[in-house]
Amino acid sequence: MACIVQKFGGTSVADTARIRNVALKVKAEYDAGNKVAVVVSAMAGVTNRLVEYCKEICEDYAPEEYDVVVSTGEQVTIGLLAMALQAAGVPARSWTGWQIPLVTDGAFSKARIQRVEVEALKAAMDKGIVPVVAGFQGVTENGRVTTLGRGGSDTSAVALAAALKADRCDIYTDVDGVYTTDPRIVKAARKLDKVTYEEMLEMASLGAKVLQTRSVELAMKYQVNLRVVSSFEDEPVGTTICDEENIVEKEIISGITYSRDEAKITLAGVHDKPGVSAAIFNAMAEANISVDMIVQSDSADGQSTDMTFTLPESELSRALSILEKSKSEIGFHSLLSDSDVVKISVVGVGMRTHVGVARKMFKALSEKGINVQAISTSEIKISVLIASEYAELAVRALHAAFNLDKKEG
Repeated sequence: MACIVQKFGGTSVADTARIRNVALKVKAEYDAGNKVAVVVSAMAGVTNRLVEYCKEICEDYAPEEYDVVVSTGEQVTIGLLAMALQAAGVPARSWTGWQIPLVTDGAFSKARIQRVEVEALKAAMDKGIVPVVAGFQGVTENGRVTTLGRGGSDTSAVALAAALKADRCDIYTDVDGVYTTDPRIVKAARKLDKVTYEEMLEMASLGAKVLQTRSVELAMKYQVNLRVVSSFEDEPVGTTICDEENIVEKEIISGITYSRDEAKITLAGVHDKPGVSAAIFNAMAEANISVDMIVQSDSADGQSTDMTFTLPESELSRALSILEKSKSEIGFHSLLSDSDVVKISVVGVGMRTHVGVARKMFKALSEKGINVQAISTSEIKISVLIASEYAELAVRALHAAFNLDKKEG
């Protein structure tokens, strides 16, 4: 008897017909003799509608009350799925985050999980009952409802699987696995049978929207066996996310990702003296603005420098305002920005033991006449910033250069 956590996203439970379909998938595991716990998101579109309600009432809303509102979507879904399971002959019961409880810190709208108390869930599962758990939501030590940030149901599912010491955590979504790149851009993209935690973590953080980054971090920390599968296939195979040692034949490069939520800021004519960089990035940190690529170039006279960095496009206007207010402290001549950029990345654990990846990447881009504006690297990825008009061309060129295209026959 295996212990399995199944998580179903918003598109998988978008309407009552799909919720009945989900109930059949849960029933199949239950009938196979496994202990099953289910985590669900709100029905597709519901959370966005709840967010809009909050904004209509008050732009400067209290984050505590915002979480109370936006967490209600999942409560509807758990009740409906529990009903559907009961109608299918499966004993089931719904659980909200506070009923478990899934305890978080007090960072409302982006709370982090502190612990999951699963004794009551285990007791129910031992009696043959399937717990249907609301993803995305938790509760503070003093009883306030919290949410884990958009996509937080993935994190809920992995945390629950870790606490239950589950044999597997299946993430059901509208795609049938993790691909070498976006199949909408490259028709020859291949579905990967296995991906390492580290690769998936990089892919998730660099634009691949299959899994939330925090859920992969949690799975890697607690060695949760993850599988991404489609809700709309009868016998899904999917992609397994696992430890590197469980992959026999490792690809040098596993995937090409892209992120359009990027913007670039350049401070021109910055005084070249100690403490200037600290002043720039301290201002960003205090505003909780995440900075990614950083490029510095010296002027001919050695007295000034140009400082360029990237950040999420959604934070651009706020960052520009902060820098303008800090102009006298930082000391720069002019402030330039560009939101018409995209970040392209190659990811693969094989980069650790193979040379020439950067050379091949830059050669492929140069042959297509694509100019690189900024570069950042880690042990298993190289990211470049380019003009957004070249995004699809760059993805296709790199996918072909690293022999990731689907083999004919």
